Amino acid sequence: MTRKLIVCAVGVLACLNGFAFAQEPKFPTKPIRMIVGYAPGGGSDIMGRLIAPSITEAMGQPIIVENRAGAAQNVAAVVVAKSPADGYTLFMSSAALGVNISLYAKLNYDPVKDFAPVAVFASSPNLLLVHPSFPAKNAAEFIEAIKKNPGKFNYSSSGTGSTQHLSGEMLQLMLATPITHVPYKGTAPSMTALASGEVNFSFSNIPAAQPMLASGKIKALAITSAKRSALFPELPTMIESGLAGFATATWYGLLAPAGTPLPVVNALNAVIVKAVQKEDLRKRFAQLGADPIAESPEFFQKFLLEEIDRWGKVVKAAKLKVE
Repeated sequence: MTRKLIVCAVGVLACLNGFAFAQEPKFPTKPIRMIVGYAPGGGSDIMGRLIAPSITEAMGQPIIVENRAGAAQNVAAVVVAKSPADGYTLFMSSAALGVNISLYAKLNYDPVKDFAPVAVFASSPNLLLVHPSFPAKNAAEFIEAIKKNPGKFNYSSSGTGSTQHLSGEMLQLMLATPITHVPYKGTAPSMTALASGEVNFSFSNIPAAQPMLASGKIKALAITSAKRSALFPELPTMIESGLAGFATATWYGLLAPAGTPLPVVNALNAVIVKAVQKEDLRKRFAQLGADPIAESPEFFQKFLLEEIDRWGKVVKAAKLKVE
């Protein structure tokens, strides 16, 4: 009798578990929003729109890209942080997420507590770019011109706190020479300002700079990676040009609001990791000078904490603060 009761109990539990599994909501069942923190045409926008079709293909739901430019992607960050934690709103973030907590006196979100990292999927160094009229033929001459003319030159960036901005701050610190920073709401308007001669030079990610480089409206003098790029083998690094230790890069990743169910985060991560391993996407990344990354949410969490620490030191050394 006891044995029969046990068998019946096990059977009931199995049925209940099966029922619970059957009731598990499917994901996704509707379109997913991808919030980009910069204007259309910038690196984050380009990379977000590159990865979006792969998510759509794998999950069967469209990705709706929304550009919410402003305050070095802080506007977009707040939108996502305050969205429902259900996986239907994603933050297409760049390296500024690891900078802003040190740079801004007050933030309406916490880059660690308010987000669930999904996947960091690419990184890309910046290029040192100048207007064609700039009085330098190469990076070494550029550095010399900056040193000899304190306060004369200005540079654009995609916004205060971006790696483009901090690359300029690193240059200023290393040369002990004042340079004026002119922030814009995204890389695209920053590049437009450079091409028009509104500013003298800029540090920009490769994807956003390529169109104007190809047309000759701007000129590249160096790259901020530790080693030369296969895409621009003729360009020296900033290190080769005389600035030891000058190496910066931006990264691109997707995050969900904190509290998003782990199965949803893992499902999104698996789709992105698989997409990044595809030859066609890797080839497109290479054409844009970006290196693919295919890692876990845990890797992204650790990576973000390291970025916060690294850029915090630069912000402190440059004595930067935005109210």
